[in-house]
Amino acid sequence: MPRKPKPKPKERTLETLLLLPYGAEEMEAVIIIDILRRAGVSVQVAGENEIVTCSRGVKIIPDILFDDLLEDEFFDAIILPGGADGVDSLASHPHIEKILHIQQKRGGIIAAICAAPILIAQFGLAKHGTALTSHPSVERQLSKFVYLQDTVVIDRNIITSRGAGTAIEFALTLVEILADEETKNKIANDIVYHSNKHNDDSGELPEESLPV
Repeated sequence: MPRKPKPKPKERTLETLLLLPYGAEEMEAVIIIDILRRAGVSVQVAGENEIVTCSRGVKIIPDILFDDLLEDEFFDAIILPGGADGVDSLASHPHIEKILHIQQKRGGIIAAICAAPILIAQFGLAKHGTALTSHPSVERQLSKFVYLQDTVVIDRNIITSRGAGTAIEFALTLVEILADEETKNKIANDIVYHSNKHNDDSGELPEESLPV
């Protein structure tokens, strides 16, 4: 079973870093950036190029380039969006790998969604038996871990999620950890997001979903 104490970095700065390579899944990136910033969390977007073309052709201007990232800068969380091409691109950056290893050594959060959890395996960022999830298409590449099909999985400082459709819940989970539950709930209400998890658990449909 996953271990679920909330990750506690050595210092609290409310500073996060989102890594945006060519081919990243734009829905995941933008949803996470938006929701974290609504919570008052600083999100620095680091890009592979001065203009990053994402998986569906959306172009995003990052705040900083990968090559300009400092290895000794502390972030409460480093966030990895998915997208097959984007994950392949990140895997080829030794500088990014080193930054992630430093983050892991410090006990800072590493949060990955969709195909990005395979970087946790490729870079050796988590021990055998760590609980995580991912997009179903890359499940086989995570065989040494405890693979779950939950929307979001927290195991110590490793937080993973399944794909674009789970990006809002993933981002709200990060808000709860980095800020607090009250802020998470306020944002969920502001954007009219209501998880159906409690309905799934009870087996009952909400009143508005019942046949008439």
